[in-house]
Amino acid sequence: EYTIVPNRSTALLAFVAGNFDMTWPYDVAIPLLKDVQSQAPQAICETTPLNASRNLIINRKVPPFDNPEIRRAMALSLDRKAFIDILDEGQGDIGGALLPPPAGVWGLPPEMLKGLPGYDPDVEKSRAEGRAIMERAGYGPDNRLRVKLSVRNIPIARDPAIILTDQLKTIYIDAELDPIETVNWFPKAIRKDYVVGLNLTAAAVDDPDQQFFENYACGAERNITGYCNPELEKQFERQSMEPDREKRQKLVWTIDRTLQEDGARPIIFHYRAASCRQPYVKGLTIMVNSIYNGWRFEDVWLDR
Repeated sequence: EYTIVPNRSTALLAFVAGNFDMTWPYDVAIPLLKDVQSQAPQAICETTPLNASRNLIINRKVPPFDNPEIRRAMALSLDRKAFIDILDEGQGDIGGALLPPPAGVWGLPPEMLKGLPGYDPDVEKSRAEGRAIMERAGYGPDNRLRVKLSVRNIPIARDPAIILTDQLKTIYIDAELDPIETVNWFPKAIRKDYVVGLNLTAAAVDDPDQQFFENYACGAERNITGYCNPELEKQFERQSMEPDREKRQKLVWTIDRTLQEDGARPIIFHYRAASCRQPYVKGLTIMVNSIYNGWRFEDVWLDR
């Protein structure tokens, strides 16, 4: 039985009070986890990667964002570690399109992120490069680029969007937050009725086919940035048909690096969250790489 509680804090308080057997799966943010554990010390809580990322989306058909150099500058402005530290107290993963290891099977390992725009640990160096790009395009301290930053109006999207607006200021972009209610967000994103935004992307399964064809193939409905690279798409098909596990892995890594180099949809970070349950809830398995595939509860029972 599912009880809908619109406010997350209210739902967690009800769980702490013993009104619910478990929280909504993967819905306890890291900062809230300490509160739950202190108020309900008997609760069993598991923190796991979700196979979900927060990412920067840019409408590449709208000037001046049709200029790939402007999009590169935006990628260079990102301080991924700051997002993770502020939002999730250091619990998050930096990676490419696919879920990073060890939870992810196909994601780019840390050493393969080197050299990609915005992944240099020297954030100020990257931002200096980004400012130089913006200055060549005619922007600067006295001529800032103003834009609305669209975001789904829920805390897990809105909170990182606030940080993103602050980071974009470092390259002369003043972004005004434009919160969109959930019922309108998905149609708006699919129509590409936005200029710049922060998006949440969750994958149903940790597999390159699902990620590449759904989010990056030319004309795919969920390819909300309009990215299209026909030559790279041939590699999508090639890796899908490759029977050798190691050869496929190398192809996937090459594709993922190309997506990040192209700024197809700059991945800010892959986030984690907790699921909590009362100790009498037995037989529950929390997935480590999908928020969609552990919901049948066919083995769950209540020991009371």
